Amino acid sequence: MGAIPFEQPSPNLLETIYICQQRQEWYREYMQLHKIDPPGFIARAAINDDIRSTADDIRKTLKFALEQRRQVRTWTDALRLFVEQVENLGILVMASGVVGCNNYRKLDLEEFRGLVLVDKFAPLIFINANDTKAAKMFTLAHELAHVWLGESGVSNIVTERIPDQKTERWCNQVAAEILVPFHDLQKLYNTRNDMRSEMERLAHRYKVSTLVILRRIFDMGAIRQETFWEMWYKELEWLKSFERQQGDGGDFYRTLGVRISKRFASALVGSTLEGHTLFRDAFKMLGIKKQATFNEIVYKLGYQK
Repeated sequence: MGAIPFEQPSPNLLETIYICQQRQEWYREYMQLHKIDPPGFIARAAINDDIRSTADDIRKTLKFALEQRRQVRTWTDALRLFVEQVENLGILVMASGVVGCNNYRKLDLEEFRGLVLVDKFAPLIFINANDTKAAKMFTLAHELAHVWLGESGVSNIVTERIPDQKTERWCNQVAAEILVPFHDLQKLYNTRNDMRSEMERLAHRYKVSTLVILRRIFDMGAIRQETFWEMWYKELEWLKSFERQQGDGGDFYRTLGVRISKRFASALVGSTLEGHTLFRDAFKMLGIKKQATFNEIVYKLGYQK
């Protein structure tokens, strides 16, 4: 696993990384025990590789078809599909807004939006769930680019900025190209439409946020920088306001698979029920304390004892 380039991380971030490393270590041993072949795409790309070719390779490997996304009803469903496709490749995807299960220790978006722990057997992506739904898709694509590059890291991705660090810039560009291919956007972009309605139309078509569309339109040179910044901040505030009105909600058992990866949860619960993993170790990695809670997880997530 590569080093994580980050200066003065908070205790919350450090503990989140530690939790992820524990889960990753367990899953690596699980794969080796069951003789499961490791993914074949780790570090398949290099920092000087062509952006569009790399993004195309990732989409093909994921079977991440644009037409399939257009048929998905909502952005939430599109993100869920994206996560499933990433996990089907053997990458663990976890998302939480707090440290472990401690609701009093909220993860700070100003510090990080996502992180990736690259590993030959068990690559792991963690997404800060306090971010907007719209931003999570870009974060996942960005961290996926890190996996292809073979470099671990903590990311504070802001799509309107061009980061100074070469790796982060490359991953941002690959992520944007994965979600909204440049040549495809050029063919579809209608300059005769009002900018706001055009953003919404394209966002619905690609199942990404209007912020990602706005960034890609700017990348095409279709709008000036002043216009871009003005529209960006207006759109960002609207999205934040909308999601605050929606509320967090979510049942503990229903969201458990999202918090700790369905692939990981399935392997851990199955191993525990088969007697290969101690219940106390499973409880620690699941963030629970009672047998009754574990039994409820088995039932809610559909595992058979």
